[in-house]
Amino acid sequence: MTGRDGGADLKPLPGESPIVVLVRPQLAENIGTAARAMANGGLFHLRLVAPRDGWPLERAWFASSGADRILEAATVHASVAEAVADCHRVFATCPRARHVIAPLRTARSAAEDLVEICRGRGLRSAVLFGPERAGLENEDMACADTWVRYPLNPDHMSLNLAQAVMILAYEWWNAAEDSTPPRQLVTNETRVATKGELEGFLTRLTAELDACGFLDNLPKRPGMVRNLRHWFQRGEVTEQELRTLHGVVTELSRGRMQRGRPAAEDPPPPWGAA
Repeated sequence: MTGRDGGADLKPLPGESPIVVLVRPQLAENIGTAARAMANGGLFHLRLVAPRDGWPLERAWFASSGADRILEAATVHASVAEAVADCHRVFATCPRARHVIAPLRTARSAAEDLVEICRGRGLRSAVLFGPERAGLENEDMACADTWVRYPLNPDHMSLNLAQAVMILAYEWWNAAEDSTPPRQLVTNETRVATKGELEGFLTRLTAELDACGFLDNLPKRPGMVRNLRHWFQRGEVTEQELRTLHGVVTELSRGRMQRGRPAAEDPPPPWGAA
């Protein structure tokens, strides 16, 4: 059995997208997991500069979790200069301060730049990632025009190679491809209740609380009713949740009546009604 079973049906999306350049990677597993991270974020072009153990390496396929086609299309280069020779812009990840004047970006702002470069202008770009042990050297950095540094805990900024690729791939996907709303309420088969439906429940609840004596303290009654209303109005209660709450009130009311307490006056329509 080998790690090459065809993998996922991965192919580059239309238009230019950044090239991931792994400079002198040391472990096949790291190359494979970096390819996996690339596939997660919609990056499909991989170039390897002087991999320590040569290429191809079977263990990379085992570690890629189906990102086989990225590994199969990867090209090997003798130097960083050779790997980026056909690129118009080159970014380099740089965790340490350097005594060089250069534009510095976070992963998010770098991704925004890359979208403008690749999709907006149709230019070819690359992002350099250094060896696992020490990162990129000064000679490697000299091939880049923009540096990328991740804003992480300054007391512990250590990332493995796949993590570094994943952060950039995630930001690229969010900037270039993803249309997922940043905030949403997942309601599945139900929906958010209308204000009218919520008002119907709150009216019924207040009547039942009056009937059971919970709101008998007249000076405090307005504030207690407001607190209940604010609680339910604050969130997006769903129609199904209101049905459940109506059922709860029905059972509590039934129990009270069985104990001899009167029912609320002018009860609303059955709780299941729209």
